[in-house]
Amino acid sequence: MPVSIPPALDAQRGNGPDWAGWLDRLPRLAADVVEEWGLTPDGESMHGACSLVLPVRTTGRAPAVLKLTYDGDDESEHEGLALQRWGGRGVVRLLRADPHRRALLLERLHTEDLSDLWDVEACEVVGGLYSRLHVPALPQLRTLTSYVARWTDDLQRMPRNAPIPRRLVEQATALARSFVVDDASTGTMIHGDLHYANVLSADREPWLVIDPKPMSGDPTTSRRRCCGTGGTSWPATSAAACADASTRWSTPPASTRTAPATGSWCGW
Repeated sequence: MPVSIPPALDAQRGNGPDWAGWLDRLPRLAADVVEEWGLTPDGESMHGACSLVLPVRTTGRAPAVLKLTYDGDDESEHEGLALQRWGGRGVVRLLRADPHRRALLLERLHTEDLSDLWDVEACEVVGGLYSRLHVPALPQLRTLTSYVARWTDDLQRMPRNAPIPRRLVEQATALARSFVVDDASTGTMIHGDLHYANVLSADREPWLVIDPKPMSGDPTTSRRRCCGTGGTSWPATSAAACADASTRWSTPPASTRTAPATGSWCGW
């Protein structure tokens, strides 16, 4: 079965030899999994930032997608575990997984995401899903504090002549380190990348979440992202309204997205 790699995904070769090696292996990997799992191709290849997504039909003719993720992406290493833990409650349903090959067979959803909704309405949708996603963290997950500690070390190493006041760097690193040592900063499984493109319309529920980068963290850390990041500049009234919307839920939604310029992009 010939597999077409979308040009925008193939362009990731520029990120180094690890990416190039995975992309070279990807057509054979996809063909092997499709054959072993008895799948039938059912549409054009799509891609996310680090994955190839193939619409397929199962042996029972059910619509599904086969997702093959770049094996150097540590953030998505435990995606299958998280989806299994959530069990389809508010999220895409996991049908089959091969963690060694980073292969996931998922129920197929529609392509419509939240980006065309009014911002406050989109925040309400995401906020309504959080109570179902925030469950006790699995022990295998990386912690949010481990990422923050790494980012803080990078920030601390900034040269003193960097074009940013040193007092702001010191204030930011002090706040970050206080977050890292706070026991409340971990313990809950959080999605890690819940933006508008990662919530798709579905049949069994109006909206379902996809593409987690699961970690053990503090669910309240997403509040600021609800109010306008990811390349989007919102009017003050919209940002304030979304902040108000997020407070109606136990935990708030995350960032908006910057849409890709070209390619067969999907949130998967």
